[in-house]
Amino acid sequence: MDFNQILQEVLNWLSTSGVKLVLGLIAFIIACKIVNGLAKRVKKKMEKKNTEKTIVSVTYKVLRTGLKLLLFVLLLGFWGIDTAGIGAAIASVGVAVGLAMQGSLSNLAGGILLIILHPFRIGDYIDAQGEEGTVEEITIFYTYIVSPDNKTIMIPNGSLLNGNIINYSKKSVRRVDLLYSVSYGEDFERAKAAILDVAAKNEMVLQDPEPFVRVKTHGASSIDIVTRLWVNSGDYWSVYFQMQEDVKKRFDEEGISIPYPQLDVHLDTAE
Repeated sequence: MDFNQILQEVLNWLSTSGVKLVLGLIAFIIACKIVNGLAKRVKKKMEKKNTEKTIVSVTYKVLRTGLKLLLFVLLLGFWGIDTAGIGAAIASVGVAVGLAMQGSLSNLAGGILLIILHPFRIGDYIDAQGEEGTVEEITIFYTYIVSPDNKTIMIPNGSLLNGNIINYSKKSVRRVDLLYSVSYGEDFERAKAAILDVAAKNEMVLQDPEPFVRVKTHGASSIDIVTRLWVNSGDYWSVYFQMQEDVKKRFDEEGISIPYPQLDVHLDTAE
């Protein structure tokens, strides 16, 4: 082999196709950085207009990924590669993958509908598919929620949209339902007054609507008093636990007895 001939061919390639290859790569890298900057600017503008977080997140990801794919196709065309053939191949692969991933397509459709209908938003506390927690991220295929014990749960959007969704953060106020029991020998009116007084002294309990305290049932060994209090959604659990503790202390102070199940046993001593 003639080394000079090989060197000359390499130099000729570098001066023609090689330059084209290098220029294409440089232009692609610069264009990708421009796309990243453009996507970030669009994201910031949407955030300044207080656009819903889910729409901002999805728009940012789709814009950044979609434009980069378009740039890559243009790069292949610049290099002289037949992009029509590549497009046909991608379409064929897409059909095959689509048939094999019908569940994922269902999740995709569910993700699009979640973005359009937005039954919940990032930061909302929801209960869905037997799981509950705070929505951390909504993507095209999955929704991520964080449980109260700090576990990340990934729920497919297809099954999420087709099931029941309880959104605890949708409304600004919630009702706390509590039940207290007193023995039949106690004055239930005095117990009701004690509960109402405890609720009135709790600053997190709203007075409009007014607290509701009434006898609910005559149980087997107790009179059950239902208590319904309206609070701001963020104060729900604080009020729930605080009321349980404060009512118990108040009952102890006033000598109101809380019954426990009793069983009367009669012995037949006759032979």
